[in-house]
Amino acid sequence: MAERSLLADFLRVRRESLQPEQVGLAREGNRRVRGLRREEIARLADISSDYYLRLEQGRNHQPSEQVLAALGRALQLDENERAYFHRVAHAPSSVPVVEALPPRVSEASARVLQQWVHTPAYITDRHHDLLALNAPAALMTPGLTVGANVMLDVFEHEHHAPSHEDWSKTAQRMVSALRFHATPGHPRLTELVGRLSVESRAFRRMWTRHDVRPLTSSISVVPVEPFGLVEFRSQTLEILGEGGQFITTYFADPGSRSESAIRHLVAGAGSTRETKFVVPQTESDSRTASAS
Repeated sequence: MAERSLLADFLRVRRESLQPEQVGLAREGNRRVRGLRREEIARLADISSDYYLRLEQGRNHQPSEQVLAALGRALQLDENERAYFHRVAHAPSSVPVVEALPPRVSEASARVLQQWVHTPAYITDRHHDLLALNAPAALMTPGLTVGANVMLDVFEHEHHAPSHEDWSKTAQRMVSALRFHATPGHPRLTELVGRLSVESRAFRRMWTRHDVRPLTSSISVVPVEPFGLVEFRSQTLEILGEGGQFITTYFADPGSRSESAIRHLVAGAGSTRETKFVVPQTESDSRTASAS
């Protein structure tokens, strides 16, 4: 997964997704190329066709900021796509240094989640690995435990999802976030992409689209007994200073069915007196933390 290949593939996919009418060009009657031609993008970006060809073929992986800005305008990239585009273009050619230990939740984040008992919430890293979850979240997704990968779990349930449309939206959101947040060339990213590329045709299709979106707000449909399928809203916030960790919490509109389901999960977590907080080793705690 060389960085120059990522840059080249991103350019190609974005070029092929644009139509002449979108950039103010006339469409010829005998046009056969998918999307825009390379020379058309080069002209829009005011760079030479040969230079653009080298970029898209991965033969020049150090474009200047001026060139990147011009290509971003020519390809009509949005803010998230521009951020990813610049990051991939400036990624080091060497393999990134990988921490010797797996990601750990900080003491501060652990305490926040420990006291976050009014709604399901969990913490993941930039690769969707689950680092921590509170008791309502554990009841909400009983098959998902700390150390599992949330995205792998989504694709494992591809053929068992109640609604393929809802599943597809969730899966695409996770794939787009993985591409946006993960470090190019990171071994964990390579592992996940390699495994899912072999196991899932849907993943291969989604990954090759090169969609990039950060983890933000979303809507998920989750089975919760005795309510059946419930539509939850969620918000994901990045934990600054923690090297790519995110806290996701579910919420609902007042008086809605999903609010009743959340209250049911919170009450169940409290009445059973089971573990309300599960987290891998924190900076000051060598054991798995729990509270009842």
